[in-house]
Amino acid sequence: MGPVSSLFDFATYALLLGVFHAWADPALFQSGWFVESLLTQTLIIHIIRTGKVPFVQSRASTALVLTSVAIACVGVAMPLTSVGALFGFVPLPAAYWPGLAAIVLTYGLFAYVMKAWYVRRYGLD
Repeated sequence: MGPVSSLFDFATYALLLGVFHAWADPALFQSGWFVESLLTQTLIIHIIRTGKVPFVQSRASTALVLTSVAIACVGVAMPLTSVGALFGFVPLPAAYWPGLAAIVLTYGLFAYVMKAWYVRRYGLD
């Protein structure tokens, strides 16, 4: 999963640096990368926890789903809070969110495809 994750980190860099000119705003870069990393790391838990199709063929426990949603909500809200400001985060522009959604969803698809390949090749031990 490492190379897949790295590809989507680069996509996030391209979005933040190329579209939002975060070269001149390191706090924007840090905030955007934090949110993307947290969301993709939370999503990957659901993808690799089962050999089946997550969310469709296999549902996580209520506790895992609620914890994941809570983590995602806190991560998305963090740049808007005074706690986020302590970490140097700044609010992200509204135009960032559709790009981030595309990155996270595509990452999830790529991660699932890689996992399915691995399961077919090596099994689930």
